[in-house]
Amino acid sequence: MTTNKVLLVDGMALLFRGFFATSFRGNFMYNSQGVPTNGIYQFLRYLTDAIHTFEPSHVVCCWDMGSKTFRTEMYDGYKANRDEPPVELIPQFDLVKQVVESFDIPNIGLENFEADDCMGTLANMYSPENDVFILSGDQDLLQLVKENIRVIIMRKGQGNYEVFDKENFYEKKALTPEQIIDLKGLMGDSSDNYPGVKGIGEKTALKLLQEFGTVDGLIDNMEKLPKGVQNKLQADMDMLYLSRNLAEIKCDVPIACDLEASKWNFKEEKVITELDRLEWKHVDRLLDPLKNKPSISF
Repeated sequence: MTTNKVLLVDGMALLFRGFFATSFRGNFMYNSQGVPTNGIYQFLRYLTDAIHTFEPSHVVCCWDMGSKTFRTEMYDGYKANRDEPPVELIPQFDLVKQVVESFDIPNIGLENFEADDCMGTLANMYSPENDVFILSGDQDLLQLVKENIRVIIMRKGQGNYEVFDKENFYEKKALTPEQIIDLKGLMGDSSDNYPGVKGIGEKTALKLLQEFGTVDGLIDNMEKLPKGVQNKLQADMDMLYLSRNLAEIKCDVPIACDLEASKWNFKEEKVITELDRLEWKHVDRLLDPLKNKPSISF
């Protein structure tokens, strides 16, 4: 029996990445109605390249559904450092989902949760009987790596990927996937705007987890820690556990996506009809990667 290969796509990560990769040159690609489409165009370049490279049998795209989630209820400051999306990006949020639908790729998202939580839930749902690949630029997702679940991190430049799996993870990160959550609890995350333990950076957090395994292991062995580290932990104990909770991806979100509904079998004519509405030239070239065999295999 052939094992399916399921690609879970972090839609918002690809859209934001695509938007900023082109907008810094002022290239917003307005159509005749004055609607910018640059983020969608680059999103599609990323998506088609990833499908070409990894050859999934099934594809699902997951989305954030607004800035308010259970994490913002836990901590007011969560992602509070982020600016409002640029006005040129806002109309592309709905348009990109229509483009994804034209490929017969399911769009999955749930209010009060992040795309990460949806991907974590689906990955755990599919992985017992399928190989799962998660595509993103967000290293928070590395905590999801385990048997049959790989995380593909997009590096700078088109088609430049780093794949993390159960076999290579410790070699690359010097931690287990589960320890990534404790690492974030200790050092915080400036991009998500939660502080962790004041005065403990990545190097110290890494060293502590390599020696004591978990945050709970640290606390149980408090007397063995240097006095300075003890003081920092004791002063920020509540924030340590709050940060750890904020970092942990929920894998029991009430969503479902029937695997059969995500089978990869795009119909070129249907896709081109949708893309023509965006008024791009040579839309067929965007689909070229889907017609060629990759030179590498995963």
